[in-house]
Amino acid sequence: MGSQAPQPSSVADIRRRIRVALGEEPGDLMLDGGNVVNVFTGKVEPANIVIAGEWIAGVGPHVWRAKRTIPLDGAFVLPGLIDAHIHVESTLLMPGQLARLIVPRGTTTLVADPHELANVLGVRGIELLANASRHLPFDLFCMASSCVPAVSWDDAGAVLGPSEVTSLLDRPYVLGLAEVMDIPAVLHAEERVLKKIHEASVRRRVVDGHAPHLSGLALQAYVAAGIRSDHESTTQEEARAKAALGMLVQVREGSAEHNLDDLLPAIVAGDLGDWCLASDDVLPTDLRARGHIDHLLKRVVAGGVVASEAVRHATLIPARHYGLTDRGAIAPGYRADLVVVSDLGDFSVSHVIKNGALVAQQGRLLDTPGESHRQSWENTIRPGPVTEDSFVLNVSSSNVPVICLVQGQIVTRKARMEISVANGRWVFRADQDVQLAASIERHRGSGRIGLGLVSGFRLRKGALGSSVAHDSHNLIVVGTNSKDMYLCVRALERMGGGFVVACDGDVIAELPLPVAGLLADDDVDVVCQRLAAVDAAARELGFPWEAPFGYLSFLALPVIPELRITDQGLFDVTSQQFLAL
Repeated sequence: MGSQAPQPSSVADIRRRIRVALGEEPGDLMLDGGNVVNVFTGKVEPANIVIAGEWIAGVGPHVWRAKRTIPLDGAFVLPGLIDAHIHVESTLLMPGQLARLIVPRGTTTLVADPHELANVLGVRGIELLANASRHLPFDLFCMASSCVPAVSWDDAGAVLGPSEVTSLLDRPYVLGLAEVMDIPAVLHAEERVLKKIHEASVRRRVVDGHAPHLSGLALQAYVAAGIRSDHESTTQEEARAKAALGMLVQVREGSAEHNLDDLLPAIVAGDLGDWCLASDDVLPTDLRARGHIDHLLKRVVAGGVVASEAVRHATLIPARHYGLTDRGAIAPGYRADLVVVSDLGDFSVSHVIKNGALVAQQGRLLDTPGESHRQSWENTIRPGPVTEDSFVLNVSSSNVPVICLVQGQIVTRKARMEISVANGRWVFRADQDVQLAASIERHRGSGRIGLGLVSGFRLRKGALGSSVAHDSHNLIVVGTNSKDMYLCVRALERMGGGFVVACDGDVIAELPLPVAGLLADDDVDVVCQRLAAVDAAARELGFPWEAPFGYLSFLALPVIPELRITDQGLFDVTSQQFLAL
């Protein structure tokens, strides 16, 4: 299990499965008296399941022999759930701690794009995640990160060119090319991007997309490059257009990105074809409070989708998309990844079986995994010569472009606002929802800093800072005054990265993320407690919604419309131009 790709059946495995199915020898485990969700036919029927080793040997109204039997008394059995697109780094947890949250909820497979670690550490960041995922009670497959950095001019800690991507595509735990975010590079047919797509295609590996708001001829051209999925649809119209061109619509519901409710009517109407579910970026506190793919299934069924159909789209559809032909269904010869739920309405999980072994029961892992030991991590936070004076915004006019947050979305809106100016400098006003946003290059200590203004955080005082700033992960700080913003930078440097809240010259809450400035090396309980504390501190300063650091982390991503702040300045994604203040 884990990131080492599961091995296919050996001849001995196949021989034993046949003998167990014929009743000639006992299986290792039998689930007796359950109702099996058949994702091929859409039917839910009483059936027993007999398992031989890691594999299902038989499914049906037959009585097999087995060394161990679990009576189900009419409970429902689903295939192991699959998250079709996730950035593990956004959970803030090392994989062993993440397992504690998702496996008891029925998730047995993740398809991850580790481009956050790759943007900081390059290929060794992907290897770090893969190595940490070995021997865990879920399978973590990676996609070869296609855009490191997200756009060619961004200042990341590493660059993955065609040669690095090609080497990743040849690794057994890599399924294809991850979300192709640099849309202008695709539409301009730039060689560096097309070579990556080509290398995936010649290996018959899937190419995933990332195309927010793309439509018309531009969408046609993007799909023509061979890109086969997208998780960025925010409207039914957008999702229908992508589905009609053969793209797998990955319906996203994360901590700061909420698209499920908006797309649900198109799902119920059957307009999206082979859709699936994805969390993309989800925080551990949300996983703990709400659940994972099980929670999304519950909402899909409550919205009007037949339960067996919903399950199919959380299992078989993503498995087929990624070429995982050994899973996603309950049938002889499939991997024994199984989830037992009390009913097909609330999807309350009672048992989870991974590779034929019972790994979770009644909401708890039976064998709690963890990292082997606490490590001394390299401090990757190098902001260079930054001072309080770095957070002074000079403006030439009182009417300036401002980044506007959108509740429940990672897209932003561009607006022009009248601001207060004194001696040619922006001045914070407590009665106006405008704060200073800064992106500080942190990989090479250049001291480069980009400044702009943002609306939506509603801070009355203080500042928020983070080393999680998609996708190049330079430091991102939003605040009302230079003293607290500077204090955030120094705190992030001291911790080796993380989340921080400062007010009136003091750090009032912090969450250290010392693994590349992205991941904690603490127990999940500690991480959730500290995350709740920094979130509460941000709300005390005025932030109005859930997941303040989720919104903060996306302010710098220059591939999502409309307006972003990067370490090189304020960037208009739509016009592909930097804006002067």
